[in-house]
Amino acid sequence: MTTTITVNGKTTTVDAEPDTPLLWVLRGEMKLVGTKFGCGKALCGACTVHLDGEAVRSCVTPIEAVGAREVTTIEGLKGKEADALRRAWTEVDVVQCGYCQSGQLMSACALLRKTPRPSDEDVSSAMSGNICRCGTYPRIRAAIHLAAGSTAS
Repeated sequence: MTTTITVNGKTTTVDAEPDTPLLWVLRGEMKLVGTKFGCGKALCGACTVHLDGEAVRSCVTPIEAVGAREVTTIEGLKGKEADALRRAWTEVDVVQCGYCQSGQLMSACALLRKTPRPSDEDVSSAMSGNICRCGTYPRIRAAIHLAAGSTAS
């Protein structure tokens, strides 16, 4: 079955059954492999993408649920919040193994777009579904706060 979706600003037709997880369409059909497969149960956050700006787990989002909404992957993440987060991630030296980082950045960016000056509680809530097996949570939190300071208008 063919489905038309918009990913990173580009509308494309993919061949997938309606219940196919968005993750498999992104990675398999579209070759956008920045979005990672972790648990397959929406528990780890490695597969996080934006659906109309909201952070969602693509491993449990069926392609039929996307409809006309815009999908943004790590490859298409742009804007002042994304730029500030990338700079802060580097400055704070967040990354160790890196596997979870695309999901971490997607969740952090969705947070900063909704809450430009997040509290620690806001950060904890927004990032609670993103697991880092290397345990870099203090650096992730510090980088989000650093980026928030640099995105204030």
